[in-house]
Amino acid sequence: MKGLHGIIFAYERRGDLQELGSIRSSASIPFGGRFRAVDFALSNLVNAGATDVGIILHGHYQSLLDHLGTGKDWDLSRKRGGLRLLPPFNYRGDWGAMPYRGHIEAMTAVRSYLEGIRQDYVVMMDGDLVANLPVKEIYESHVKSGADITVVCANDSFMTEDGTYFQVGEGGRITEVFIHPHTPRGLRGLGTYIVSKKLLLELVDDCAAKDQISWRADVLQARRDALKIQSYIWKGYAAQIRSVQEYYDRSMQLLDPAIRADLFHPRRPIRAKNADLSSTYVGAGGRCVNSLFGDGCSIEGVVENSILFPGVTVESGAVVRNCVIFKECVIRKGAQLSYIIADKDVEVLEGRTLMGHATYPIVLSKGSKV
Repeated sequence: MKGLHGIIFAYERRGDLQELGSIRSSASIPFGGRFRAVDFALSNLVNAGATDVGIILHGHYQSLLDHLGTGKDWDLSRKRGGLRLLPPFNYRGDWGAMPYRGHIEAMTAVRSYLEGIRQDYVVMMDGDLVANLPVKEIYESHVKSGADITVVCANDSFMTEDGTYFQVGEGGRITEVFIHPHTPRGLRGLGTYIVSKKLLLELVDDCAAKDQISWRADVLQARRDALKIQSYIWKGYAAQIRSVQEYYDRSMQLLDPAIRADLFHPRRPIRAKNADLSSTYVGAGGRCVNSLFGDGCSIEGVVENSILFPGVTVESGAVVRNCVIFKECVIRKGAQLSYIIADKDVEVLEGRTLMGHATYPIVLSKGSKV
């Protein structure tokens, strides 16, 4: 696997993430009790033997920088290669500085980095994809098929209008590409592609010369007949953090042991930043049912069907049901929470009652006191 290089796109901001995306990129959103979304992409690449990974950044990336550090927790802190954080680039629009308009434009901005890639093949992944992909197997399938591009797809029921879908023909070849269709159909794209470095550079240069900016529209869709685009169908768990509702639904799915076993496969471990906290404490009056906890939590109240990140405190008499609670939140005595997503450092005051719904979870912004 010396011939594999990783590029992670961590630049996109999604407005439907509300408060969760206002202070961080979607790649930096906490997920699963102790991880960030980007941990899964990094771990997928490292598990496949990739030693060089570039992460393309843009706005609101300070949270991601703090999380990634030197890349040591993913074995990517190296004298040569390793983790490279690629700084943001803006084009000047009518309303001032604007974000990247597409993957091609993002890669054009780091053209010199692409030229310096030492490996023969490149895996491109979206930073908000939560999945435990067998990237080594996908890479081997790509080489064996002789494809120009391999697209990773999922055949599942979790479809939204905000996505890319592929129609697959004989032998697994992509025959049609649907971008943000009104009625989703076909296989859902997971934003993961394998392509040779040589072809990638040719495509980036050709698109840039024609002022084409989108990998999906200007390469996959427009050139599907000229290129051999092959599918790899992933049948396991895969979530893409695109909205508050999707974040909540996918988080709650982790309470199913079968889904956790699929996502956290022992042969492909998911690495995360070390929290360096003590074990979670559950007091004599505390009760925990069907929930996930990070390290360093203190539980004196009741927690049911919820996910708690490290350092959360639930005081006596407090009840937390069907919630996702980020790091260092404090739920005071007698508070009642249902269907709440609480960002970092939130304090819910004594005796307060906050109730959302499974179809409309309430988000509490970082550092708020309610």
